[in-house]
Amino acid sequence: MTDPERLHVNEIIHSIQGEGTRAGLRCVLIRLAGCHLRCTWCDTPEAFTQGHWRTVEQVLAEVRTMACPTVEVTGGEPLLQPAVYPLLTRLADEFSDVLLETSGTLPIQQVDPRVVRIVDVKCPGSGQADQNHWPNLEQLTRRDEVKFVLANRGDYDWAKTILQRYDLLTRCPVIFSPVHGRLKPADLASWILADRLNVRLGLQLHKLIWPGVRSGV
Repeated sequence: MTDPERLHVNEIIHSIQGEGTRAGLRCVLIRLAGCHLRCTWCDTPEAFTQGHWRTVEQVLAEVRTMACPTVEVTGGEPLLQPAVYPLLTRLADEFSDVLLETSGTLPIQQVDPRVVRIVDVKCPGSGQADQNHWPNLEQLTRRDEVKFVLANRGDYDWAKTILQRYDLLTRCPVIFSPVHGRLKPADLASWILADRLNVRLGLQLHKLIWPGVRSGV
């Protein structure tokens, strides 16, 4: 169920950004509840349903208490909730670095242009590759990011074809991230080096800092 004036929030936390080009920075994470996908490797299934309803003003008030310039809205899938758009705009009004992490299966054109759009392209190993909204990739700019979460060599080879088809390496930073516990980072690193591929190897830093902790980080 969606509400045009309220947000179903799973958690709001002050943590260390674990992924992307800002990995290692302090960041406030606003994790919204609800997702229409069921990726085989999903690491936040609690965000499917668990959460509480908050107004945009209530969310902003809590974020302000953390005194952090970088704020990310993630999920679940945040774009399922209509109130996310005014939230992103209000965040961009107040904070210097606002990020949106989305599954890439819903259109991103309504997102405030001041927001960094981090688009996750679903690879075959996720079981959800048929859900990708491909026009999103043609809208990306240098300030955005695109991420491929890879479960195996097949995902890696598939991702390379997508890079070429959409000329992604000239559009924005590209991150190849191994599924934690399924694909060895060293294997992915060796493939990237062998192919001289100009992508960023992304590890989930929060899982290294707080191993086994699923929420609150």
